[in-house]
Amino acid sequence: MERTRPDTGVDSSPLLESGTTNNEARGSAYQSAARFLRRAGGRRMMREPSMMVRENAAQQLEERQSDWAYSKPVVMLDLLWNLSFVVVSVVILTSTLEERPTTPMRVWIAGYALQCLLHMIYVAYEYTRRNRQRSPSVGSAGGSESASSAGEQVNSQVGRAPQEAETGRQETEERSSIAKRLESVNTMFSFFWWIVGFYWLLAGGKSLAEDAPRLYWLCIVFLAFDVFFVAFCAAVACMIGIAVCCCLPCIIAILYAVANQDGASETEINLLPKYRFCRIGPSEKNNSEKSPSYGGVMTLICGESTSERVLGAEDAECCICLSAYEDGVELYELPCNHHFHCGCIAKWLRINATCPLCKYNVVKNDDNGSEDV
Repeated sequence: MERTRPDTGVDSSPLLESGTTNNEARGSAYQSAARFLRRAGGRRMMREPSMMVRENAAQQLEERQSDWAYSKPVVMLDLLWNLSFVVVSVVILTSTLEERPTTPMRVWIAGYALQCLLHMIYVAYEYTRRNRQRSPSVGSAGGSESASSAGEQVNSQVGRAPQEAETGRQETEERSSIAKRLESVNTMFSFFWWIVGFYWLLAGGKSLAEDAPRLYWLCIVFLAFDVFFVAFCAAVACMIGIAVCCCLPCIIAILYAVANQDGASETEINLLPKYRFCRIGPSEKNNSEKSPSYGGVMTLICGESTSERVLGAEDAECCICLSAYEDGVELYELPCNHHFHCGCIAKWLRINATCPLCKYNVVKNDDNGSEDV
């Protein structure tokens, strides 16, 4: 009898570096939409490399969305919006003491205002926490200047500083994790509370509108605002998810227009090796048969490399725009050996100086390599 050997692990993503998949397994609405379309459609354009580009773009969108959500204007708008709900609730509750609703709508309005207040506390805490994380470099710069003149005391403090920083970082992360859990509980409870309010509103019927008209209409306004907000957020998430999967160049252009320019500079992009793609045609002996798809050869135009690259049919396309390489088109090759249209990868690198497939940092790794030399 032949002894069966255990199956060896097969890398389903040969173009990616090992160890990057775990970091990209975050559950976001954008990534879920991309994976859903990948499973739903078995077309050639939905192969693994192109989908990994879209999942990386979705992750970058999520990170930037988180930064935008906790920017000062958005936080102020969020706080003022929820504060207005709290103020209106307090005013209506205090001015309708003579109304006698048939259902406990006062309890529901008070609970709704309490949820808004808890949300405001969480947003303010998260905003201050993020600001503290952005500003340690200022304090450390001032500390280094005074430490240079402190003599031997610095040596004892330097050993303690990393430990204290690590302890403080862990405590901050624990508090942030608890706050996020409480906010998640508040969100789930708000969904349950919405159902309770809707049920009490229906149970009260016309008698509730006659006995407590102001409480009745305030509840309707709160319920309607919640429905509109949820529907709007769901529609925006679906539109962005579909756009990431089907029209990634447009998303890149929008990100470039509104994002901070923290990517690669034009000089760094122009230093990348540039190739011209020459397509290999089918042989004459196969003209009578159904001709398969053919790849081509990347011929160097400018750069330090002197070798040519032969591409198979499965690699002769840009994973960003999902278009096959045309004969004579110009390509950029990154140091990680991944290649894209010059225009597509240039727009990407201006936003984020990493490879959209393997997240190789073009700027930092090149700088480290030049320093080692």
